[in-house]
Amino acid sequence: MIQFNPLLISALSGFLAVAFGAFGSHALKERLSPYHLSVWDTANQYHFYNTFTLLALALLITKYPHINWLTRASGALIVGMILFSGSLYALALTDIKILGAITPIGGVCILIAWAMLAISAVHIHSHI
Repeated sequence: MIQFNPLLISALSGFLAVAFGAFGSHALKERLSPYHLSVWDTANQYHFYNTFTLLALALLITKYPHINWLTRASGALIVGMILFSGSLYALALTDIKILGAITPIGGVCILIAWAMLAISAVHIHSHI
């Protein structure tokens, strides 16, 4: 059975964020319009932010494995990252406008992840 591993996923996400950033800077710089390049950059910027947050969550899960909200938060964050940054990456490459409608759903998932982290903080504080 495959076990959910936020630390591994954050490592893979970080790898992809660097690769996508380099791809955007080098391979797409001359191929995309300034607008589409800015969409790509926004996707990459949030990809990095969320990767660092996921890494922090993974480390917290290691220290506080009994706080289930941390695992839930990491799951919501992963879904949010895929929907938010993924839809923006795809929009930048394809100009399929409907993809922009997916982006806010990803943003809501990311907000939910932060709310779950706040709940986790309350649980952690009550166990100290």
